[in-house]
Amino acid sequence: MFIARNFFLKKINNKYYSDFVKIIEVGPRDGLQNEKKIIPTSIKVDFINKLSETGLKTVEVTSFVSPKWVPQMADNEQVFKQIKKYENINYPVLVPNVKGLEKAIEVGVKEIAIFGSPSETFSRKNTNCSVTENMLKMKEIIDLAKRNNLKIRGYVSCIIACPYEGAMKPFSVASLSSALLELGCYEISLGDTIGVGTPKKIKSLLNEIKEIGDFNKFALHLHDTYGQAIGNIYTGLDYGIRTFDSSVAGLGGCPYAEGASGNVATEDVLYFLNEQGLETGINLEKVAKVGDFISNQLERKNQSKVGNALLSKVKKTNACV
Repeated sequence: MFIARNFFLKKINNKYYSDFVKIIEVGPRDGLQNEKKIIPTSIKVDFINKLSETGLKTVEVTSFVSPKWVPQMADNEQVFKQIKKYENINYPVLVPNVKGLEKAIEVGVKEIAIFGSPSETFSRKNTNCSVTENMLKMKEIIDLAKRNNLKIRGYVSCIIACPYEGAMKPFSVASLSSALLELGCYEISLGDTIGVGTPKKIKSLLNEIKEIGDFNKFALHLHDTYGQAIGNIYTGLDYGIRTFDSSVAGLGGCPYAEGASGNVATEDVLYFLNEQGLETGINLEKVAKVGDFISNQLERKNQSKVGNALLSKVKKTNACV
């Protein structure tokens, strides 16, 4: 008997959820932005082009932020102009203010990401303004983006805890998320910025989130500081979330959160999802090779356990030929 794929996984809270999971690759932006070694524009372009050949449908390219604050992203316009763009792949960029958005519009950006946090201290450290002030700033960005027919995705940072204020209240995270959806974001990416989330804490948050909208409007953006990211993804799947952010080779980290390691590695997420019988349309082996490529360029250890295992297996096989 023929069994159709990409149809239904199971019934959750009286709704059916697809067995297809969407991966948002954030390595070129969130992964590279805090690296001290400045990567040449040509390498960034090559990096993104290689990711575009893996089956990924969304690759976050860069950030249109002041080079004074994020030197790694100083070549944002050049990178976006030079990458090879496929019609079936989205290439969003992060914009912190209207000035950044205006520059993004000039080079033909079609989708942007904006960001906020329920933590007053983190907001001031990260955006130099209060939570309320940042909301007004985001509204200004969204209004201009709408007038230019851009898609808008929202990031909410510190969903579990803030490095300065400690634990965040789920209600505060849900309230900020709801406000961003009302302003016009098509999706909210919930970020465990310092990687302190556990399945129990993620459940507590998602129980609050489900009161404001369907989970098809939410994604999880998890850092793996304490090695809990895969477990937290499993929890998100059980609630019906089908979009996850990840970074090839586990690149990333938060400059405002001491000790925070990178995003969960795309390779590790893909292996986990594959073994769960879920579909992504992404070639794991190709992603592992891209992870090896960018790790070599950065002269740093690949943080993906799966990536290292696959590459080690290939080397051993080649040695036996």
